[in-house]
Amino acid sequence: MSTTPDTASGPVTSYAKAPTRTITAGGVTYAYRELGPKGGVPVVFFVHLAATLDNWDPRIIDPIAEGRHVIAFDNRGVGASTGEVPDSVEAMAADAYTFVRALGFDQIDIFSFSLGGMVAQALVVEHPELVRKLVLTGTGPAGGAGIDKVAGVTYFDILRATLTRSDPKEFLFFNRNATGKPAAKAFVSRLQERTVDRDAPITTKAFQTQLKAIKKWGRSAPADLSKLTQPTLIANGDHDRMVPSVLSDDLHRRIAGSELIIYPDSGHGGIFQFHDRFAPVAARFLAR
Repeated sequence: MSTTPDTASGPVTSYAKAPTRTITAGGVTYAYRELGPKGGVPVVFFVHLAATLDNWDPRIIDPIAEGRHVIAFDNRGVGASTGEVPDSVEAMAADAYTFVRALGFDQIDIFSFSLGGMVAQALVVEHPELVRKLVLTGTGPAGGAGIDKVAGVTYFDILRATLTRSDPKEFLFFNRNATGKPAAKAFVSRLQERTVDRDAPITTKAFQTQLKAIKKWGRSAPADLSKLTQPTLIANGDHDRMVPSVLSDDLHRRIAGSELIIYPDSGHGGIFQFHDRFAPVAARFLAR
């Protein structure tokens, strides 16, 4: 793993060029990338099911890094991080806490998507003092209706993608219509902009364990999200097949003072389809 420091010309502001670093804590070596100006409260990105460091859309992460210190990481057992994937969202949150504290931060902002949003919720419930602001996209609360069906939807779309020699995210994240199909192709293409020092793909075992954790989350007792006092931005598409869009409304109702954005004619990856509109909104929210 590279540990090259920021260059004399200033901090890295392109995710495609951010060096991959490692830090060891609690017996796990975590892989991460950071970019943007150092100082202040960092924005830590919590990634989705089956994703590694290479799955963040640069059109989302780069605009935020223009003004903020951004950190993305592989949780335990994912990509280049060592150890085994936990079989519960709460254990993933405990690992995320270990990682953040190992970097020396007492407070962070969180940008999360899908499974990452579930981990973020578990983290803020357990360690409310750690989180200043929260961005929850394409996600839902513990016990949310339909979350325990994610595995079925995922395997079905993986099959569809295999039969058409496509990336599964084209089916899982986007509508299969005249608007969604080109947006899907553009998104998958953007994920290939980084050409060197790419992350290791998730293993089948790790992927299956993450699905097990999501199923548990969907069948668990709801957390008391009324306790959350952090400013929260919630976003999704209006036709999310993976984590039903109504769960974004549910989060909005349960988190006092939260803001909600639902993008039209879009699915689970609505924030990626509408990156040109969402990234500036997220950046302004996090800068307030």
